[in-house]
Amino acid sequence: MARLAGKVAIVTGAASGIGKAAVELFRREGAIVVGADVSEGADIVADAGSEREMHDLIERVARDHGGLEIVFANAGISGGWATISEQTADDWAEILRVNLIGPFLAIKYAAPLMKLRGGGSIVCTASVAGLRSGAGGAAYSASKAGVINLVQTAAQQLSGSGIRVNAICPGLIETGMTKPMYDMARERRQEGRIGELNPLKRGGEPEEIAQAALFLASDESSYVNGAALVVDGGLSSSHPTTRRFDLRML
Repeated sequence: MARLAGKVAIVTGAASGIGKAAVELFRREGAIVVGADVSEGADIVADAGSEREMHDLIERVARDHGGLEIVFANAGISGGWATISEQTADDWAEILRVNLIGPFLAIKYAAPLMKLRGGGSIVCTASVAGLRSGAGGAAYSASKAGVINLVQTAAQQLSGSGIRVNAICPGLIETGMTKPMYDMARERRQEGRIGELNPLKRGGEPEEIAQAALFLASDESSYVNGAALVVDGGLSSSHPTTRRFDLRML
């Protein structure tokens, strides 16, 4: 039986990468899915960081499809690797608007509709950059740390509603956001070095994060709430290190 049979879902950041993979996977698992993005390629054009657009998107989907059980608040921007001294308050405001206010709006407007259905699942894309420094720029990392705390706070405030709120913390995944880094590595014939800091020695694929989102969206994770699920090949299991062990000693 399909794992999301008959459920209605919204996925933001759906035009490419993780969001696109999630839309396709959720549909294969039986869900009615509406993908939203500011770029072409999604079902609906909507800015995840705009209160009016997110309100209208969520209300429209619930009205057109008779309810709402799943939201994957995945839209995000990187902001690059500029240092704190190089960034402006406007840079921070835009990154926080999309990456943190976006998930907040998804929770705020989806939760009342999910409660009418007896519960639901909200999944937010955070990042290993939100766990500790070194995996992203300052504003991006701060925004993703905020997402992790947001899902914990929301899970508590929605106690008794039947609504679960969780985050996914991806590591290095090949998406539109990381494309410049992947392209540079390939141009320099250094593709084998991508993901070298994690124990699996490779980058991840959007489908691997989509599978984690599917788990959190489905009833299989019915006792998972307020959690940050790390999907990073083991990168965050330790601080990055260049020390290598002689495998013959293991």
